[in-house]
Amino acid sequence: MPITETMEFISAKQFAEKYGISERTARNYCAQGKIEGAFLTGKTWNIPADATLPKRGAGSGKTSPLLKSLMEQKASGMKGGIYHRTQIDLTYNSNHIEGSRLTHDQTRYIFETNTLGLGDSVVNVDDIVETVNHFRCIDYIIDHADERLTESFVKQLHLMLKTGTSDSRKEWFAVGDYKRLPNEVRGQETCPPEEVHLQMKELLSDYNRNRHKSFNDILDLHVRFERIHPFQDGNGRVGRLLMFKECLSNSIIPFIITDELKMFYYRGLQEWGHINGYLTDTCLTAQDQYKALLEYFKIKY
Repeated sequence: MPITETMEFISAKQFAEKYGISERTARNYCAQGKIEGAFLTGKTWNIPADATLPKRGAGSGKTSPLLKSLMEQKASGMKGGIYHRTQIDLTYNSNHIEGSRLTHDQTRYIFETNTLGLGDSVVNVDDIVETVNHFRCIDYIIDHADERLTESFVKQLHLMLKTGTSDSRKEWFAVGDYKRLPNEVRGQETCPPEEVHLQMKELLSDYNRNRHKSFNDILDLHVRFERIHPFQDGNGRVGRLLMFKECLSNSIIPFIITDELKMFYYRGLQEWGHINGYLTDTCLTAQDQYKALLEYFKIKY
């Protein structure tokens, strides 16, 4: 688009307000060359006043090759593909971060055979139940990847994850509902139980206001969710499932936080809002690992 003396330009903030997206998303579109005619003057983006939103991800109405593969392989019961690998890796790593003692091989064995070969090891029954439940949660986010995030959706994931565990037999533990007692995460205070509904409502309203979600929008959703800590237990796993689901929904390559990245991940959560790069870099590293899987399985991204 040639620049002429009569052409009018607006700022990234004005463009964001015009289309109901975040200013950060608008800047990302410019930096990625997705808004024709946008250019930098110093640190300020100049966007043609008549520029339109770029089409991307869920906004194009098309299912990404990855989501299509996950849906097809899930439906067919295919073994040894990206669906199979995602189920095992995401379940093992997310549970292991939260203290599960099941090994990767034991997790794989449960998924592949629906039985458990333990040998001489002793395993907490909850680890087994939550592993099976987590498989179901992944199926759920694949089946509902394009649905808008709601409090009901979030609660449903928690219900599926914690059903049948020892926690579900405790009167004070609300399975599939928000916490009743105050809790903390790694020594940090979280949202009081009586304020959870309002804070979750505000979080999802803010997030859903943007039709086109960026990688950073999804990370910000995750951090705010974990700081609210809406459930008595299971917040980390539900939060990571939501991130994976939202990446699928927006045609963004998803990622799995491995045990090796755990401490960097925790630091990123702690420092978000001060040094966002910690969490961003950790998740980009995890994303690169998932890209390698997509390349191996020859899935376009």
